[in-house]
Amino acid sequence: MGRLDGKVAIITGGGMGMGESHCKLFAAEGAQVVVTDVDVEAGEDTLKQITDAGGDAVFVPLDVGSEEQWDNVIAKTVEAYGKITSLVNNAGIVVFKPEQDTTKEDWDFTMSVNLWGVHLGCKAVQPEMTKAGGGSIVNISSISGIVGMPNQAAYQASKGGVRQLTKAIAVDYQPFNIRCNSIHPGMIRTPILGALQNDFESAKAILGPAGGQITRMADPIEVSYPVLFLASDEASYVNGTELVVDNGFAAT
Repeated sequence: MGRLDGKVAIITGGGMGMGESHCKLFAAEGAQVVVTDVDVEAGEDTLKQITDAGGDAVFVPLDVGSEEQWDNVIAKTVEAYGKITSLVNNAGIVVFKPEQDTTKEDWDFTMSVNLWGVHLGCKAVQPEMTKAGGGSIVNISSISGIVGMPNQAAYQASKGGVRQLTKAIAVDYQPFNIRCNSIHPGMIRTPILGALQNDFESAKAILGPAGGQITRMADPIEVSYPVLFLASDEASYVNGTELVVDNGFAAT
């Protein structure tokens, strides 16, 4: 028996990095997975890896900032699997710039993906989760939504927003038996870091003095297992909280 048997999970940003890892683990644990990504080639590659391993999944293209595309994802999910029980709002971007150099375009793009897209996802799944008797939403925030970091003001503001939006959703959706929690990863080896994902010392350096407190980069699967827990019935009494996955960085 898988830990997610009977679950139908939509996962955003599923084409690479943490999203790819979440998709493959969820499928391995018995969920029917809807892989979504704005990068069609990457999303279809994740789908192929899942189905080649014997998992059950479909791919639906998604720009998380588009309400119309969210409507299409919901329709395609219900068409394929009849219900929605799980959502992982994983898609995200980061613009590394000092706050004083951050433009309106930088700000608006970051918010559209990282915060507005999370809001749209939660709003979109609520009716179908309610029909299914409830469900679990896991929003991927960041330790940058908790502690200060240099040169990522828009990203920090968006991830702090995800942290608080998660609590608002937890309260608003509790009557529908829908839980909502946030995950706050530390430094994870993913494409969002670009070439720095393979250069730990340089990645630490961009964080200034705070970077010295980071002992290692994590692999995406080390975040996927906490996400799996929150999506599973094992976390049935966990709602509106943040789970920090950072090897103790935010505690120092």
